[in-house]
Amino acid sequence: MPAHARSGDIVSLVNDYRAAPRSCGGHSAAPVPPLESPAAIGRARIGAGTFLDQALEQAGYPVEHAEAVYLSNVTNAVAALTLLRERFCEKLLSTDFAAAGAVRSGDDWVIVFARPRHAAPLPAPGELDAAVLAAVNAARALPRRCGEQDFAAAPPLRWNATLAQAALVHSRDMAERRYFSHEQQDGSVVGDRALHAGYAWRRIGENIASGQASVDEAVAGWLDSPGHCANIMNAGFDEMGLAYAVNPERGRVYWTQVLGRGR
Repeated sequence: MPAHARSGDIVSLVNDYRAAPRSCGGHSAAPVPPLESPAAIGRARIGAGTFLDQALEQAGYPVEHAEAVYLSNVTNAVAALTLLRERFCEKLLSTDFAAAGAVRSGDDWVIVFARPRHAAPLPAPGELDAAVLAAVNAARALPRRCGEQDFAAAPPLRWNATLAQAALVHSRDMAERRYFSHEQQDGSVVGDRALHAGYAWRRIGENIASGQASVDEAVAGWLDSPGHCANIMNAGFDEMGLAYAVNPERGRVYWTQVLGRGR
């Protein structure tokens, strides 16, 4: 069984370094805020082949993102910090993480850096149309470069409840079956789902996302992806629907946006 002692000791030393790093990789470094040291990280069972996010969640600490550093033949926390500073100073000073902890077994250490999952500030389904239309139409209102392709400003989209229903079907399927793909297990794709929902389309498109905690985060992620961005900026679409579903076991949010032009 791993020994869980001294997790707080190493985090304290890490925070001392973050408070006055002076240098990292031969370059000057500025102080950054301290990391929290939740006891749950130290209880995680992390071994060969372990999925880190799952191990942390099972220990009672669900995360949006986590990374681990493995150290061997390290006798104490001071020696562990020395190795971390020499080899992983950028990770030590990263502001992407809010917490850290250690799982130790003898002289072998797993140092975990994590950003905890927070309750998603999701709009109620009845408020979703206004929230997402505002975000998407604000993006379409300005010229935008999506990867290597330039787009002029596009007219605002209208909300379509039938497209929202097609989006909900796909988000629920992804959330319940825990996969991430435009194609469902039965081979159906967005055009099939839109037709099945009752939308006779001339043009159809779909964006999906997973893990984002709000409408704004989901839309921002799509705008950072050339293909998804091109869908949003495509003037050939004039209406859209969007829905999300939450996996009941892990709380992960799955988003689907369906854009269309009817016949």
